[in-house]
Amino acid sequence: MINELITRGARREFARAMNFEEGERPILPPDDSAQMRLLYIHIPFCEKLCPYCSFNRVVFEETLCRDYFNALRKEILLYKEKGYDFGGLYVGGGTPTILMDELEETLLLIRASFPIREISVETNPNHLTETNIEILKRAGVNRLSVGVQSFDDGLLKAMGRYDKYGSGEEIAERLRSTLGHFDTLNADMIFNFSSQTPEILNRDLDILAGMEIDQVTYYPLMVSDSTRKIVEKTLGRVDYHQEEMHYHRILKRLTPHYRLSSAWCFSRKDSMIDEYIVDYDEYAGLGSGSIGYLNGTCYANTFNIREYIDQISRGEIPLMASRHFTKRERIRYDFMMKLFGMELDPAALREKYGADFYRYLWYDILAFVLIGGLRYKMGAFYLTDRGRYYWVIMMREFFIAVNNFRDFCLAEKG
Repeated sequence: MINELITRGARREFARAMNFEEGERPILPPDDSAQMRLLYIHIPFCEKLCPYCSFNRVVFEETLCRDYFNALRKEILLYKEKGYDFGGLYVGGGTPTILMDELEETLLLIRASFPIREISVETNPNHLTETNIEILKRAGVNRLSVGVQSFDDGLLKAMGRYDKYGSGEEIAERLRSTLGHFDTLNADMIFNFSSQTPEILNRDLDILAGMEIDQVTYYPLMVSDSTRKIVEKTLGRVDYHQEEMHYHRILKRLTPHYRLSSAWCFSRKDSMIDEYIVDYDEYAGLGSGSIGYLNGTCYANTFNIREYIDQISRGEIPLMASRHFTKRERIRYDFMMKLFGMELDPAALREKYGADFYRYLWYDILAFVLIGGLRYKMGAFYLTDRGRYYWVIMMREFFIAVNNFRDFCLAEKG
């Protein structure tokens, strides 16, 4: 009952938050903050499209992809000209490693333009080659996040990944051969496929534990409105009761060996995580279909790749939409993101928003304390064992709302 109420409340609130202003001219907020931000760049090309993914992505075409990388480097320089500074870099997709020479040139430009301390890049198992690994290391990448999803051959076939990336055994061997080349090797996993039995999940966890991988990110299956039908056809209907059982099984198996960097990220050491929105209050989104959050303004770039390239060639920031959050929305956003990272420091919120920030949060804090989701200790709020799953629910609904916004933008791009 409590889980259902949290789901409904989060779904309603996030749908409202992602309702961008129609008819308003989108704006890039000014750089009036000294804080260090994260730079996110999006590479929207894939060899084949996965049925459950709602990110902006298209099937790879080399000429278009090279034109895109060229435009992306120009956009990076536009941000530098506007005075923005970045301390961390996250490269997502799509498949960022689809053209390694273009990616390397882009990473070197970013490192020459900003004081980047940490670089994380997403990739797929078939790109874990000796040549690619050497290029990524040379370009300064210290965290590599590999989209695995599962080692089960049946699930890989249902996802359309078996023919692309090989069997679960082959993927596991590629991961083992990559361990030690980067400060952090992360395995991106998904739980709560309808046909994912406890036995299948346990086998996946056995493989991860056996290789002692640096980091595991275990996402729940998140289905947007546009992908729901194809997901149900290929992977089955989502069952949230099963989701909770699988999540607690994952916690039981991984927490003896890992610390929680977020409610669904398990790390052996301090490292970047896929949910960079936990560690960075603000982030710029560059590339077609990327989303950024700067100075209380959430904005999105155009999802039309040709339009993106054309606007950049004219020296324009290719914005499609923006929304300025109210003080209440910004405080509640920070409340959710910081607690997803397991801890909320009220003193930091007081310094950022003023002493009255509690009036925007008192009801949420009281409610989660009463249902056993939060505890207060040594001047901070922490998620309890029960609260971890509550935050999985809320973040699942947050990302579904973002995916639904992407669906709207994709439909509008023509």
